[in-house]
Order: sequence, then C-alpha cells, then structure tokens
Amino acid sequence: MKSTFLFSPLLILLVFSLSACSGPQTKPISPQPDQKAEGIRFSCSLEQITNIEVDLEKYFQSLSIGTNLFTVIKNLEGGTLTYTLNTDPSDTNTLDFHKRPEFKLQDEVILLPLKNKKNRKVSTVSKKEIVLALMQHGRLTEFNKENCSATALIDHVGIRQNIVAWTEKLSWVWPDGEPAFWNKKYWNKGDPVGNEPLHVMINDMFMNQNKYSIGCYTATKIVVIQGVLDYYHRVKKDPIQLQKIEARLMADHDPLVNTEPGCMWSFEDDYDIKKLSIPGKLLTIQYGIAARNVVPGDWIYLLNTDIKTKTKIGYEGSNAIYLGRNKLDDYYADHNHSYQFDEKMNEVYQWRNGVFSRSRDFKKIKPLSSEEKQRLYNTPEKGGLLMDLRVFPYFFI
Repeated sequence: MKSTFLFSPLLILLVFSLSACSGPQTKPISPQPDQKAEGIRFSCSLEQITNIEVDLEKYFQSLSIGTNLFTVIKNLEGGTLTYTLNTDPSDTNTLDFHKRPEFKLQDEVILLPLKNKKNRKVSTVSKKEIVLALMQHGRLTEFNKENCSATALIDHVGIRQNIVAWTEKLSWVWPDGEPAFWNKKYWNKGDPVGNEPLHVMINDMFMNQNKYSIGCYTATKIVVIQGVLDYYHRVKKDPIQLQKIEARLMADHDPLVNTEPGCMWSFEDDYDIKKLSIPGKLLTIQYGIAARNVVPGDWIYLLNTDIKTKTKIGYEGSNAIYLGRNKLDDYYADHNHSYQFDEKMNEVYQWRNGVFSRSRDFKKIKPLSSEEKQRLYNTPEKGGLLMDLRVFPYFFI
C-alpha cells in the first residue's frame, strides 16, 4: 500500500451499506447488530419490506430459485425480512454448491466485449449460485437505510457475477520479483495518465493483457474495479452511478490506493495502526466468516505462515477472488485459468518447500495428506492459511 487516503468532498457522492471497520481494536469487525442472524436480511420500514418481498419473489423465480430452498422470516415488530437457506444450521459450506443436486446449478454464458467492438462468450458463475451462497449459514449480508430495496440486492449480485466473469480468463504477466510494467498510454507505474475516463483505462488492462506485469494484490483490486465500473457502464448503463464511483476512486488521483479498507492488513507485523481509520473507496470487509463460506466475487486472503519464505517479495500471501464452483482465480494462465480451492491453498503451502514454479520445482513438492489439506482451511492461528475475512463491494444506490 502506498499512502494514507484523505477524504474529499467528492467522497460523499456514494452511500455505503456498512462501515468498513469500527474502533481502534487490533482486529476490527463490521458492525452486525445481531451476530446470530444469517443469510440475507433487510432492516427496513414495513412498507419497504412489503415491496421488497414482492420484488424478490419475482427475482428468485427468474433465477429458478424455488421456495423449497429457503425460509423467509418476516419480523414486523423489528422491521426485518430475512432469507436463509434450508440447509442444516451447522452447514456453512458454499464450496460444494455446484455438486448439490437439489440446487440444480449451471454456469451462465454471457458476452464480454473484445477490441474492435467484438464480443466473446464466457461461461461463468450463475446469479443463482451467488444468491444461494448469500443465503447460506455462517454469514450475514444486511441491507438497510438507503439500500432498502430489492434493487440493492439485484445490483450486488450482478456486480459479483461481473467481477467473476472478467476474472475467468486472464493472462497477465507475473513480475516474479522483477519491476512491474504497465501500458504507458494510460499508466505511469500504476498512476493514471491522460484524460480518458477511469473505466476506459481500467478496461485496457483486460483488452491488452500482455502490456501489464502486476502482482496478485494489484490484480485483485483491478478485477474488482473492472467488475463494478463495467457493470454500471455496460451492463446496467447507469452513467450517473458510474460517474459517482469513478469520482470516489479518483478523488486522490490514485484509484488503486485504498480500494479496500485499511483494517484489512491489521495482521501484518509492521502494520501502521493509523490506517484503521481508512475506509475502502470501493470495498467493505467482514470478519469471523466460516471457513468454507465464500460467495462468488469475494476477495479472500491466504496467508503464508512460513517465517522464511514470507519475506520473499510476492510470496507474503495470496490475494484471490472466489469464482464459485469451488474455484479461485488464476491471473497468469499458469493453471488453465483457475485453481480448485485445495489446489490454491496447496500452492501457497508449498512455497515453504521452495516450490515457486510447479514445472521447475516439482521435485521439491511434498504431498499433503487429506487431513493436512483440511487443516489448511483453518485460520493461521489454528494452523491453517485461510484468513476469516471476506472483502466485497459496497452496496451502491
């Protein structure tokens, strides 16, 4: 991370769903009034709840989400409407949804633009899987205040799908300790140049991938920004919202700095506690998420817990986007454009054995037992690699 982000009047243009971090504690959490609540919850007026329930009934029908799959709890006194998946309360896993026959999940084929006004078909995660994952136990996603509408959820699901779609097939260059490089037409070492709108400059990273050599931290921020900006530019065609989000990202003239809340990195040994007060420009964060509860479009972090190799540049840990269907991203086309969750965690684990290239260092790989692989899903404090944080876009209105 480069520098501390300062507020500007432009930054009040967007209304967010959650405060990203709270209080000066070492491990801040997003405020959740009822920690026992799970699934999708709307905390709204009675009139709004009535409208939301009607609108979501139509939306779920359009996604072939039958009423047998979830439970709706309407608390008129408390002003809440909650949707929870009809799985066992102890079941917090979302990684195997694509294998559960009762969900009847299939990929969606959508079109993404190419250069010269052409399009390409992309097979990506379904909106149905995203909605079901949001309803699963082990996590609460709450809509309130300005986000008391079915549209807030529908847009959020659309943004998550768009992030995943743009991540499905990437071939950026991995720096591997060497200096990063960028297309000089739009960027100077990660700083924007020229007068083009931000969505045009970000989009170039996907149109001309061979002109960019970037690490996984930068790559993760870029795919999230692309997913959000492209959703409002191309999918929803909402130029007003697009302009507001671009203004927020560009308020300090550095759109790639403080995209996520500063508290995300509070686990680092050299963390500056002053960064706890920095909100994410685009993203919020939740802690305490169940290990296998990951929603498509989530940004997760796998921490390299090996004292020796975590000091190697680029190998401190792995930033990753969950693609649904038990898959994590492959920004560099090293593994057929995606990794199974087990494969990605094993890759990070094997760094301690000097395996920095599967082809070059294959003799150094030490196979893990089934029990050892399962342990990697634990948090680092419990001997695993998977942090219990999930980072995802704010709800925009």
